[in-house]
Amino acid sequence: MSIQVNRLGDPTVRAFVTAVNAHDKSAFESLLAPGATMSDDGTDRDIPDWTDREIFSSNGHMDVDSESDGGRVLVVSFRNDTWGEMRTKWAFTVDDSGRISRFETGQA
Repeated sequence: MSIQVNRLGDPTVRAFVTAVNAHDKSAFESLLAPGATMSDDGTDRDIPDWTDREIFSSNGHMDVDSESDGGRVLVVSFRNDTWGEMRTKWAFTVDDSGRISRFETGQA
């Protein structure tokens, strides 16, 4: 059973999942620290290109199965119109200002 988004432990990660599921690109971008980075299955990716392809233009959606590390590591059933549904792990680094400086995702 998935965890309700409003019950996620870390407020920045909660806002990230909310923005992804609402397909709210401006809210998503406002959560990223300047110079934020990301990786997918261990390979660094360009955030605007990757998120447009994997989330915003393909109806990406996150159903959180579990969280750890104070809500900064999630196991997610992620689905989009390109790949269907897959079990993924997401790890977030949140800076002192409460913005995401890095996130990593990949198969769980």
